[in-house]
Order: sequence, then structure tokens, then C-alpha cells
Amino acid sequence: MIRSEWLEAFIAFAEELSFTRAAARLHISQPAFHVQIQRLGEAVGAILYERRGRNLVLAPHGRELLAFARETRDRTEAFLSRLGHTPDRSPVVLAAGEGTLLYVLARPLGKAVGRGQLRLRVLTRDRQGTFAAVTTGEAHLGVAASEVVPDGLRATRVHRARMMLVAARAHRLARQRRIALKDLAGERLIVPAAASPHRQMLTRALAAAGVSWEIAVEAGGWPLMLDCARSGVGLAVVNDICRPPPGTVARPIPELPPIDYNLVHRTGAVPSPDAERLRALIVAAFADGAAA
Repeated sequence: MIRSEWLEAFIAFAEELSFTRAAARLHISQPAFHVQIQRLGEAVGAILYERRGRNLVLAPHGRELLAFARETRDRTEAFLSRLGHTPDRSPVVLAAGEGTLLYVLARPLGKAVGRGQLRLRVLTRDRQGTFAAVTTGEAHLGVAASEVVPDGLRATRVHRARMMLVAARAHRLARQRRIALKDLAGERLIVPAAASPHRQMLTRALAAAGVSWEIAVEAGGWPLMLDCARSGVGLAVVNDICRPPPGTVARPIPELPPIDYNLVHRTGAVPSPDAERLRALIVAAFADGAAA
């Protein structure tokens, strides 16, 4: 049998990845804490963590157990709240990138929180961080731009974004109604880090079109890229979810592929009423065009 205190101990361990810090967090001795984790591993019959050098990392079964432990905690708290034993103070946790939060989710989240319909906690994560947060149960829901969703997650497409060029009004390309890839030959572009999917997509597309270009600056996130474009540092290729800042114009780039924004949750997870309410609000907002 798996005891609830073992699951709570494992949540602390997984979040700290340190027996010392996790034991101190739960105000118990380290030997007693270690026994709880050991007994949990024996009850599950699987390796929960591994040591890599001086660091501890969760094993695959450990990540699965973490998601189960968090979901069990959430469902227990919701059940006790319905019985009137304790107030339901657990917020819905949503993971998403900065640009997604600013440009894709601002309106539906503002409506949900502004109307007092639910309590919300936001985790600002990149694409992989968003998927990891939902997979391990750290977040109830996530929104990320991706063509492929990892196994274990269920996705609902909420928005399909097209690519556009943002340039200062004084730039020569600002006079065009749309941009062809060949128009970017010799231009200085504002791009994210080389490892980012957006940068890789853009690099492949320009190479396939035989277009040579230069890096004006590497900038992380849509807001910084747009600000650099406003200041005239270079040209920014961004999703059309972005709002061009004053002093700039946005022009579509039809040759670049669109990208889907997916709302994801863990397959098999039983959502709380508030998590389901938030999911429905986000889907409805995009269905009626309010969030675009």
C-alpha cells in the first residue's frame, strides 16, 4: 500500500532533488525522510531516482510517480473542499512561454481571473519546459507552439499562427504588402538562440531558398525581438500573434510554414473543476476569435 505521507515526501524530494533540503522542508529528520522514499520505492517496485555524478535525477518511473503524486494531492484537496472540511486554496497551474502568455493567452486569462472564476498560478517556461511541467504534474495545463506533442500528453489546437516580418517604418521592406524570402537577402535579422525551434525553422527555410543573411542580434523572446526591430537594429521574423510596437509595420511571409499552438494536459489525468473551467475558457476564447 502506498501511504499519502510517502507521496508528499516524494513530491518534496522531486522538487528539491536533495534529501537534506527535502527533509528540512518537511521538518523531519533526514534518516526518517530517506526511509519514506525507500519504502515508497519498494511499494512501487521501481527505481525512482538515479545518481549522476554528484547530482540526483528522477528516473522515468520517478517522473511518472511524481505526476501521480501531484494529481493525488490535488484530488484529495478538492474532495475535502467539497466536503467542507477545508477551503480549496489550490490554484490552477498553467505553463506557457512569455510570448504565448502575452500575445495568445492574455485575454482569456484576464477574463478568467478578472471575473473571479478561479485562482491561477502561471509558470513561464519554454516549449520543452511546458511539456515537462505538464508531464510531471507540476502544471495542470500547458500551451505551447509545436507540431509534435510528446507521448503521454493530449493536445487541443487552439490557434494556428502565420509568420510575419516586423520592420521599422523607415525600412525599405515596410513599403511592401507581403514579403518573399528572397526579399530578405543580405538583410540583418533579429533571431533567437541557435537551438530554438523558431531559429532552426527560419535558417532551414532561408537556406532552401538560397538566401544569405546576417545576424543583427540574438534576442530571447518575442518582446525583446520586437523592441529591437522598433529601434531599427534589424528585422524580426515572428508569429502573427505578436502586436507590432509603435513605429513598426508587420508584413506576412507566406512562404514560411504556420505553427500550431496546442493546449495540452496529461493523458489519463482527472482534471479538477477549475482546471476544466480554464481549459474550456481558453478553447472558447479562440473558437470565437476573442483571443486572436
